[in-house]
Amino acid sequence: MSVVKGKLYGVGLGPGDPDLMTVAAVKAIAEADVVAYHSARHGRSIARSIAAEHIREDHVEERLMYPLTVETTDHPGGYRGALDDFYEEAAARLAAHLDAGRTVAVLAEGDPLFYGSYQHMHKRLADRYDTTVIPGVTSVSAAAARLGEPLCEAEEVLTIIPGTLPEDELTARLAGTDSAVVMKLGRTFPAVRRALERAGRIEDARYVERAFMAGERTGRLTDVDPESVPYFSVAVLPSRIDAQPPVREQGEVVVVGTGPAGAPWLTPESRGALVNADDLVGYTTYLDRVPVLRASQRRHGSDNKVESERAEFALDLARRGRRVAVVSGGDPGVFAMATAVLEVAAEPAYADIPVRVLPGVTAANAAAAAAGAPLGHDYATISLSDRLKPWDVIAGRVRAAAEADLVLAIYNPGSKSRTHQVAAARDLLLEVRSPDTPVVVARDVGGPEQSVRVVTLKALDPSEVDMRTLLLIGSSQTRVTERADGRTIAWTPRRYPEGR
Repeated sequence: MSVVKGKLYGVGLGPGDPDLMTVAAVKAIAEADVVAYHSARHGRSIARSIAAEHIREDHVEERLMYPLTVETTDHPGGYRGALDDFYEEAAARLAAHLDAGRTVAVLAEGDPLFYGSYQHMHKRLADRYDTTVIPGVTSVSAAAARLGEPLCEAEEVLTIIPGTLPEDELTARLAGTDSAVVMKLGRTFPAVRRALERAGRIEDARYVERAFMAGERTGRLTDVDPESVPYFSVAVLPSRIDAQPPVREQGEVVVVGTGPAGAPWLTPESRGALVNADDLVGYTTYLDRVPVLRASQRRHGSDNKVESERAEFALDLARRGRRVAVVSGGDPGVFAMATAVLEVAAEPAYADIPVRVLPGVTAANAAAAAAGAPLGHDYATISLSDRLKPWDVIAGRVRAAAEADLVLAIYNPGSKSRTHQVAAARDLLLEVRSPDTPVVVARDVGGPEQSVRVVTLKALDPSEVDMRTLLLIGSSQTRVTERADGRTIAWTPRRYPEGR
């Protein structure tokens, strides 16, 4: 006669207050024959203390005691190996009860599948036994409730981050999100605080310790003594939808490169600068790529031909205490806004205004990646726009680069008011380069109308080139390969032949 196997419950108990246990959690404990819970080597279990009033004398209790917490071990598999062995042994103990037909409730603080010990039992047992997970109130929700501030609103993104990540990774994650909760503080607190400072979010950061438990503490993170921070604490960056900028005697200007298209091309650092800004200033087309980040942010769009005026406006805002992001397409230091801002900032009136430049993915790199690797060796970057320099200077530079056998990345090749430059540059290049030289014609890279083609220099049609197009003119060594998927790939070898 076969024995009916028991049922497994993963029971979420909430953040600590027994009153925050769900009715379903209480019912699961009442139905169980065995109540299991994890504990450190001191034997005390927070999970058991939360559920204590619901544990009966006839319950079989299984204390799953960790062999170690953060200390070192001589286990041949190291720290992870010691824990894996422990989880296997603990799962085997629970499986013995389940095979005997007993119902087992594994208690878990917060939610069973959110950074919890229960999940290790679940992965080892749920495929073999009838299993139900009872969700619980997480520490994230508990912390927001205790702070009394919205955690995220509208289209804001909430990021949950373990404080055990490397500091650089913490900084990038914090800079690139709207709202955040950093878990697992304790000894990681100093690194988390430094990451918040580097990400420009320290002013927003809140601290919650032991939410809904004895010894609860909340406040501004900057007021917390690092030596006093326990493991059961979190750092919170709440919603900033309605946040008002602090009053500052002096602001700053950050020139931000947004890459060639939309949000996927933003670096975390650039996104952080945009999130932190009180004002966004830029050419309207580029400004429209930036999503609405906060209702209190001001946007100041302008025409593409007023770079100096735009820079002066941004610096004046910063002088009044505003934190300003000047939005630039691509990389702001490549034919873009960084030079315009720094040129105006060099005037004595703005000498004390902090100005930073954040890099972005420039059009040449984006186009090269889409085409393969045509910039794999030495190359020159030249703008064909003669609005700020005479055409004879441009022509001389194109010829010099061609005679040096450099790959050319051609920016601003043509527009409605500039129609002759592409043909003139092509004809000049044909005096030096082979007619079969590969040319990458990349238009709207990263955008909805992206088109990347490889043609020959003699076949380059100027009528197909506009301001949204970038040209990559190959060197004598640039190769073109047809791939099995039908793509044409251009690439320039890193090794240059001797004697050329």
